Amino acid sequence: MSAANNSNESYCTFTLASDVTAGGLPSEEEIAKQLESNDPKIKRHALKAAIMAMLGGEALPRILMQVIRFCINSDDKPLKKLCMLYWEVVPKYQEPTSDEVLRAASGGQTVQRKLLPEMILVCNALMNDLNHPNEYVRGSMLRFLCKVKDEEILGPLIPSIKACLQHRHQYVRKNAAMAVFHAHRLHGETLIPDGPELMDAFISAETDIGARRNAFLMLYNESEELAIQFLAKNLDDVVKFGDGFALLVLDLTRKACRRDPNQKSRFVRVLFQMLSAESPAVSYEAAWTLISLSNSPTAIRAAAVTYTSLLNSQNDNNVKMIVLERLEKLKGKHSKILQELLPDIMRGLSSPNPDVCEKVLDVAMALVSNKNVADVVTTLKREVSKTTQESSDSSEEKGKVYRNMLIQAIHGCAVRFPDVAESVVHTLMDFLSSDGGMQVIIFVRAIVEKYPDLRPAILTKLINTVDEVTNTNVMCICLWILGEYCETSETVKDAYDTITEQLGEAPFIVQAKDKKAREEAAAAAAKGPELVTKNVVLADGTYATQTVYSEPKVNTALDNTPNLRKMIVGGDIFLGSVVSSCLTKMCLRGADVGLDALTVKSMTVNSLLTMCGIVKMAEVTVSAQKSSLADCSDRVTLCCRALLDPKANAILKQALLSEGKSSFAIFLKSVQGKEGKTKEESKDDVMSTQADDLIHFRQLKSLTAQAGDLDLDDGSDLARATGYADGNSLLTNELSHVYQLTGFADPVYAEAFVTVHDYDILLDILVINRTPNTLANLTVELSTMGDMKIVERPQSHTIGPLDQINIRASIKVSSTETGHIFGTIVYEDASTQEKGYINMNDIHMDIMDYIRPATCTDEVFRSMWAEFEWENKVAITTSITDLIEFLDHIVSSTNMKSLTPFDRDENGSFLAANLYAKSVFGEDALVNVSVEKKDDNDGKLAGYIRIRSKTQGIALSLGDRITSVQRGLPPKQ
Repeated sequence: MSAANNSNESYCTFTLASDVTAGGLPSEEEIAKQLESNDPKIKRHALKAAIMAMLGGEALPRILMQVIRFCINSDDKPLKKLCMLYWEVVPKYQEPTSDEVLRAASGGQTVQRKLLPEMILVCNALMNDLNHPNEYVRGSMLRFLCKVKDEEILGPLIPSIKACLQHRHQYVRKNAAMAVFHAHRLHGETLIPDGPELMDAFISAETDIGARRNAFLMLYNESEELAIQFLAKNLDDVVKFGDGFALLVLDLTRKACRRDPNQKSRFVRVLFQMLSAESPAVSYEAAWTLISLSNSPTAIRAAAVTYTSLLNSQNDNNVKMIVLERLEKLKGKHSKILQELLPDIMRGLSSPNPDVCEKVLDVAMALVSNKNVADVVTTLKREVSKTTQESSDSSEEKGKVYRNMLIQAIHGCAVRFPDVAESVVHTLMDFLSSDGGMQVIIFVRAIVEKYPDLRPAILTKLINTVDEVTNTNVMCICLWILGEYCETSETVKDAYDTITEQLGEAPFIVQAKDKKAREEAAAAAAKGPELVTKNVVLADGTYATQTVYSEPKVNTALDNTPNLRKMIVGGDIFLGSVVSSCLTKMCLRGADVGLDALTVKSMTVNSLLTMCGIVKMAEVTVSAQKSSLADCSDRVTLCCRALLDPKANAILKQALLSEGKSSFAIFLKSVQGKEGKTKEESKDDVMSTQADDLIHFRQLKSLTAQAGDLDLDDGSDLARATGYADGNSLLTNELSHVYQLTGFADPVYAEAFVTVHDYDILLDILVINRTPNTLANLTVELSTMGDMKIVERPQSHTIGPLDQINIRASIKVSSTETGHIFGTIVYEDASTQEKGYINMNDIHMDIMDYIRPATCTDEVFRSMWAEFEWENKVAITTSITDLIEFLDHIVSSTNMKSLTPFDRDENGSFLAANLYAKSVFGEDALVNVSVEKKDDNDGKLAGYIRIRSKTQGIALSLGDRITSVQRGLPPKQ
């Protein structure tokens, strides 16, 4: 802990809970009287009160002698522990006289610190505890001495500390080694100049793991050469010395090799030994230390093997994610080595956590090559089949998300390596009826367009499995594929027969008797099973009561209805339009592919009857798609004219049969172009160094890192720990999070620096006493509004005249919601004994501190949009006149990501886009922007922004944010 930063604070390494002395602190006289009691409980209570009062700035000079008289020789263990805390906080030196202060201020002799006479008795008591026969008393006293910095107190105790190094119990020896290290670090030349040699002899004979580790810690810090010599003598036994010792050896390796790279060869052997250590922490640290010291293929391969073994052997998901991040960094420079270990990496897919599986797939897909793509695809196919087998156990929720991940990974492999597409597509088509059917059919649609040689087999498989599809959107794409790519007489006839068989005959309206039967079945199912009780005669002639549950018969007639007919009868108007278009294309293509005229005419007549039935269904059925009736009628009318009118046939045939495929081919090319451009931009964004950066030569650097130039991974670790990835923006970020709490004219000025670390908010409050009087018991009382909870409340402090102090508070956040922190500063003027109260300004916590841009597929976005129940609708009122400029402003102001691709060069009067973001708590935020530029409204924009989320807080907070920022662009700086 750092030294005190004002005159009323003292060096201290502990805090006590504020409720230790509930009801207020007793006076000095009461504490002194309670210390004279014979009851250890009363003494403990009095000593706690004394410590709390001294932490608050009270002197309590009378208590020192009372503690020496009545507590120092007690055998009560808790009281002894409290005594040690008291020795830590009590003033140990005499206050300088006014003459000495004036003499020092005038340039004379500096004030010499004089130890209090009572501290001689204290030193004697400490020595008695160091020589105590109980090893717990000795060990706890040695631990306490590690906090004492005063040379006058430590000096008389050095012989006793050295004697403890030879004690029979390892607990005493372990703490004695730490006490020697502490004394040598502070006063090595005066108190214990032979400390390193003493510790070298001690560690050579020591057998306890903890004591050996503490001794090596001293050698590592105080005499590095002796530490290296001991390590060289015991290279074969390092793994047996325990985890703590091994981690110290790794620190020593990094420190020595940073100073002198020629030392690497001395440590390579021990590093390779630690890679196979039983402790995962040791093997992990050894792996990244080896990578940072050497770029040889042997070292990289050994470290990568260690990472993969940790990935597959550890159950903690956090450990798995950290290891995967290390592997992801390795693949940039050593991808060929990691490709050899790809099967071991993919074993991580066995984790039940979907986030870990997603990370494994990200790493694995970047390592796929022509040599291993077959094995990777085989593994992915096996995992996909497992998801169906595990649907009944506890991993069902993982199975849905995991199956979509696997399908996307297989899709990526098939696009990059066409040779595996044929073996993959048939396996995936078995999952058209599952919850991942949308991903599968999109993949199949792309494969059918890109690889014409695979079309016959895929179409045959699709025709055979279309009856199993239960999702409306999947069925629409299946019908579109069959209508566009069936180009032979066999496929056209088979596809047409299958679709018409699934549709059945018109009309597509629920009949009255079917409707009545369905209502009766639903009513019976709503009633549930009936309880029937009756008396029965048993085999032995006695009577008994029998209770029977009778369930209504399940109507199986509806279950035999094909899925396609169910969807049409259920009122799906859009699917009816797709069916009409598909049948029309097949009839138009029938004559071209060699079907006889009679067959084509029969297909045409049946198609016309089906289309008439679809229009009648759209007119009669009441459904959510009723607004699509006009579009459906126009579409079906166009299809009928193309089949009946020769002139319309000549005009529309080419457009219906060819332009759909060509437009889809253009779409695929644009998607590939955007993906390639995104990859190139991501590569270009990574800049290892700036052109005008200083060049650092390791040989010319001092032994200690200067100006923040840290070696190995220290820089990245520091950035992650502080939350600042860019050092240049450090001051700017700090100033933007400083809030003024009180006014400049108030007796106490306060301002707070707010740091947000995901679930925690840390307040560092600077309090300045602007009065010439001492303020006692100054407390910052905080309260919160919203889903926030104060974890660590500020303690009371005493501030001298014109002095200042930093007070810290910790607040836990549990959801993404706008919150407020408010409070009052309460203090007591020591001279006038008057209490003062100052109300502080509120601290408004912005929701943007918790929102992170994220991405998802359109299918996932639509499913979440339908699922989430909280919606906030914000009307657009803005001075911005350009559609693209307004969308960019909303995206940057809300920290979200646009999921809708659009052409920036295209000028239009309407724009619709979906935005998506995720909070640090895993909450999803969905935004739909629908904006129109009206000609009759002076060119202003109008429309609505709709926000949906699973919780109310994020929807309301995000709506308030959009309302406040949408009016105009911020001024350019």
